[in-house]
Amino acid sequence: MSTIIVLVVLAVIAMVLIGIYNRLVALRQTCRQGVADIDAQLRQRHDLVPNLVATVKGYATHEKTTLDSVIEARNRATASPSPDSEAQFKVSLDRLLALGEAYPDLKANANFQALQGELADIEDKLAAARRALNAAVSRYNAGIESFPAVLFAGALGFRHEDFNGLDASEKGVVDQVPQVQF
Repeated sequence: MSTIIVLVVLAVIAMVLIGIYNRLVALRQTCRQGVADIDAQLRQRHDLVPNLVATVKGYATHEKTTLDSVIEARNRATASPSPDSEAQFKVSLDRLLALGEAYPDLKANANFQALQGELADIEDKLAAARRALNAAVSRYNAGIESFPAVLFAGALGFRHEDFNGLDASEKGVVDQVPQVQF
């Protein structure tokens, strides 16, 4: 009889461990998906920029330095993605969009407006993807710190994930209003 009780207790413990493990795996996958979603939005933003630059070039040929800096920043961010290269790319992109204010014909151009709207939509989706990742990381980290998972999470290989936030190189860049000079 005591053997049956021991086996039942072990079976219950095994079922609890399996449940904890499966829940933590699902939460970790949600975090990984969040990172992939952010990468997809960044890729889409990088793919849109050449079209935006080509449209602006037709109207603002003498703004070559702004256009060149956008292209250079995009290439740097694509070649070696880092928070610093992304921040520089964002600043260059803001300058490019500000050209629309200086050129009324460009501002009224349907292609420019469509591309600018699409870029704004991508930026909104990127911000939403970052918020979703942070929510997923929060759920995952809470999951591995909750009882009884905290007793087994470390032994099962689950480690804390980092939130998506500004690093030191971005803090001085993205919180400033872009300076546009013509």
